Amino acid sequence: MAEIFQDINIFFLVILFIAGIVAFIISTVSGGGGALILVPLLNFLIGTTKTAPVINLGTFIGRPARLILFWKDINWKVFWYYVPAAMLGAWVAGYFFTKVEASWLQILVGIFLISTVFQYRFGKKERSFPVKLWYFIPLGFIVSVLGTIIGALGPILNPFYLNLGLDKEELIATKTVNSSFLGIAQIGSYAFFGLLYRELWIYGIALGLGAVIGNIIGKRFLSKMKSSTFRKLLILLMVISGILLIYKQIN
Repeated sequence: MAEIFQDINIFFLVILFIAGIVAFIISTVSGGGGALILVPLLNFLIGTTKTAPVINLGTFIGRPARLILFWKDINWKVFWYYVPAAMLGAWVAGYFFTKVEASWLQILVGIFLISTVFQYRFGKKERSFPVKLWYFIPLGFIVSVLGTIIGALGPILNPFYLNLGLDKEELIATKTVNSSFLGIAQIGSYAFFGLLYRELWIYGIALGLGAVIGNIIGKRFLSKMKSSTFRKLLILLMVISGILLIYKQIN
């Protein structure tokens, strides 16, 4: 056992566990984005090159609990349009992971996320642009490529889910099952291309265990929340996530 934790910073494990709880409470009650909030913290703790694999591993470990909690609310039509293209995109991104400069991608994503506050008129509008099911085929590929490289990109899909008419439990359930299959491809591509090793596995597991607890607590808050409040929180989190992404790259 001692050999497993050799050269592992125990303080980092505790911080990652607590951060997983907090981030995924926020993620559950506001439609995602908890992992994206973790990006600056993990960049500081373990370095930017290790952040994406650890976050994607941690969120992957936390998803089964959320799937169980929200299983009956999944929109399977969206799933079948999104997942095949997303899994292909994850493997493509795994190959290019060390060859692509992600900073400018994060700035573009950040600008899009910030713009959602104006698209939805500060939460007063239920929809900002029309979305059809087939849109989730190219979205699946593009978002999985970006997410695999950057490390967390959940909020960018929220406007598309909202504009399709998904709300609260249905949005979170559908997003979770889509992300779960994408996560399989992401973790597989990281492992295949040698981007996951003992240190990152341990950090990712600590984060994932915290995420499990955060999902359970967050579900209790969500069940008591109005749709209008959920939409405003979702938009607020998208804006905060966008600001964090841009701020990190500028600095």
